[in-house]
Amino acid sequence: MKKISTLLLLMVACLTASAQYQASPEILKARTEFQDNKFGIYIHWGLYSMLGNGEWVMSNRNINYKEYTHLADGFYPSKFDAEEWVKAFKAAGARYVTFTTRHHDGFSMFKTSANNYNIVDGTPFHRDVLKELADACQKYGIKLHLYYSHVDWSRPDYPQGWSGMGIGKPKDQYNYDSYLAFMKHQLTELLTNYGPIGAIWFDGYWDQKNNPKFDWRLDEQYSLIHRLQPGCLVANNHHKAPKPGEDLQTFEQDLPGQNTAGYSKGTVIGQLPLETVMTMNKVWGYDITDKKYKSSEYIIQHIIKAAGNNANYVINIGPRPDGKLPVEAVERLKAIGDWMGRYGETIYGTRGGIVRPHDWGVTTQKGNTLYVHIMNCQDRALFLPLTERRVASARMYDGHQKVRVSKNAEGVTLELPAVPKGVDTIVELTLK
Repeated sequence: MKKISTLLLLMVACLTASAQYQASPEILKARTEFQDNKFGIYIHWGLYSMLGNGEWVMSNRNINYKEYTHLADGFYPSKFDAEEWVKAFKAAGARYVTFTTRHHDGFSMFKTSANNYNIVDGTPFHRDVLKELADACQKYGIKLHLYYSHVDWSRPDYPQGWSGMGIGKPKDQYNYDSYLAFMKHQLTELLTNYGPIGAIWFDGYWDQKNNPKFDWRLDEQYSLIHRLQPGCLVANNHHKAPKPGEDLQTFEQDLPGQNTAGYSKGTVIGQLPLETVMTMNKVWGYDITDKKYKSSEYIIQHIIKAAGNNANYVINIGPRPDGKLPVEAVERLKAIGDWMGRYGETIYGTRGGIVRPHDWGVTTQKGNTLYVHIMNCQDRALFLPLTERRVASARMYDGHQKVRVSKNAEGVTLELPAVPKGVDTIVELTLK
C-alpha cells in the first residue's frame, strides 16, 4: 500500500508540474522536432581529458581545487577540428549534438566574461571551441544542444554537496546568491553568442540530495532560457519526474522505464519527449585505459529500442585531450551511419508503435505504417498482440517480399520467409 501511495503522489506531482508550465508555440514545435530527430551524439570534453581518467577524476582522486586549475596552462588541443567532428556525426545519421560547455570541474569550454577559467582566456589554445562547433553545426544542419553543470568544484561560493568533498575548498564561503548570478551570466552568454541552441541540458541537481531543503531556484534559470531563446528546450538530468519549466525527460544509461544503471528508481515517465543517453564505452570523459566499447550492433539495436520506447537515443564520445575522436568511436559512427542510411526511414520521424516492446524487439510507427523490428526471434512465426487495428498488407522492408498474416481474436501472426538473423529484421505493416 505504501508503494502504491508513493507512486500516486509521484504521478500527481508530475501532472501538477506539467500543468503549471504552459509551453509556448515555439517550444511545442521544438519538442515535436526533437522527437523526430531520434538520434544524437553526446560529447564530454574538458581539462579532465588530460588526466585520462574520466570526467570525475578531480573528485574521485581528491585533487586540490587550486592545483587542478594548472591543467589549463597546458591544455592545447592542437588536433581539434570542429568540421571533422560534425561531418562524422552527420555521416552517422545524428541529428543533434550535446556538448559539455562546463562540467563539474568548473572549467568553461567557451569564451566567458564571468572569469578567466575558460579555454580562450585560461589556456595557450586561445580558441573558442564552442563557437567553432556552433558554426560547423549550422553549416551541416546539426542541432546544437548544450550541457551545463549545476555543480562547480572550482568555486568556493558553490554550496557544498556530496561530491568534491576532498578537494580542499574552504567550508565557509558558500553563497548561492553569488553562484546563481554567475550561472545566469554564463547561460545568457551561451544563449546570445552561439546562434540557435536546441536545448540546455542541466546536470548536478542530485549533488544536493543530502540537503532536501536546498532550493536551486530552477524557475529563474528556466524562465531566463525560454526568454532568451523561446524555442530552446530545457532538460535536467535529476533522475526524477519532470519539474515545471522542463521540456524533455532524460534517462541516464537506461531506456525509459528501466533501472539497470540504478539512476531511475521510482522515476515516473511523464508526458514530455523522452531521451536515453548512454556512454559508448564505460565512462563519459576520456579514459586512456577504457577500451570497453559497446559494439556497433549493440548501439544500433539500442537506437531501435529507444525509438520503440518512444524515446531518442544519444551515444556519448569522450574526445582525446588533443581534440581527436577516439578511433574506436569513429569506427562505430561509420557502422551506425551505414545502417541508418539504409533503415533510417523506420526510425526518424516515428513514434513508439502500438505494439509495445517485447523480448523479440519493438515497433515504430509513422501514420498508418507500423515497422516491426525483430532483434531476437528464433522462429519464422511472430505473434503480435495487435487487436485495435487491421493489417491491410505486410511485407519485408528489405526486398519488399510479401508476408502472410493470419488473424485470431488475440492478434495476428506474421509468417516470415526465414528465421530472422542479424542486427534487425524489419517487417513493414500497412494498417487500416
